[in-house]
Amino acid sequence: MSESDEHDPERLRDVALIVGGGPGISASCARLFSNNGMRVAIAARDADKPVLQALEKTHGIRRYACDASEPVAVEQLFQQAVCDLGAPTLVVHNIDGRMMGIFRKGIIEADPSLALEVLRNSAFSAFLVGQQAARLMRDNPPNEHGTKGTIIFTNASAALKGFPLSGAFAMACQAKSGLAQSMARELMPEGIHIANVPIDAAIGWTQEDGSRAHRLAGTAVDDNMADPDRIAETYLQLHRQHRSTWAFEIVLRPWVEKW
Repeated sequence: MSESDEHDPERLRDVALIVGGGPGISASCARLFSNNGMRVAIAARDADKPVLQALEKTHGIRRYACDASEPVAVEQLFQQAVCDLGAPTLVVHNIDGRMMGIFRKGIIEADPSLALEVLRNSAFSAFLVGQQAARLMRDNPPNEHGTKGTIIFTNASAALKGFPLSGAFAMACQAKSGLAQSMARELMPEGIHIANVPIDAAIGWTQEDGSRAHRLAGTAVDDNMADPDRIAETYLQLHRQHRSTWAFEIVLRPWVEKW
């Protein structure tokens, strides 16, 4: 940070980068982070998704196109975000890598090439994003609590238990958990908070009519689905945690979820 930056209130604001933009958790995080004074960027393979364009108009969110499974693309994303907003202090990796051609396929019939793509899109992209975030955060000046930044990995219940007909997805989710755990042990002593958040639930995001729904599980009834706005609140709380009580793993599930 330059001497001029130290006296520029805009450059001292938290900078959040969300990788894996969509209408659920990512959109909720973008809105909440922006409403709490952060400068926010969001990246997706398709940066022109209607929800991302709307976030740009309503909250001033910066949007970027990025294939997070490509090392050069991820490096360029971080370089551009730093140029536009400053070094990130909060990075959220929100890509689970699900693919229709591999999901709910038995181990015998699963296509190996699709299984590899799931790993690339999930665990490998998490590695790439985590690597770039760590490189930058190591140089961040510590805040008033001694923290240089926070990296959050959205995960799924497959990180905790491998379901039938879900081998590729379980493999990817558990690889992502292992990555997060290794990064936490390496980076938390350097002032960088790492959190892995398995979400054991269908996520019902708000539709145009105000209802919350999931494309497979239907419409939310009596809070039986995870609310992405509440997930975003958890992410913000993780970012604000005092380093004397940093949480590494928080599992989120609705009150009626069977586990």
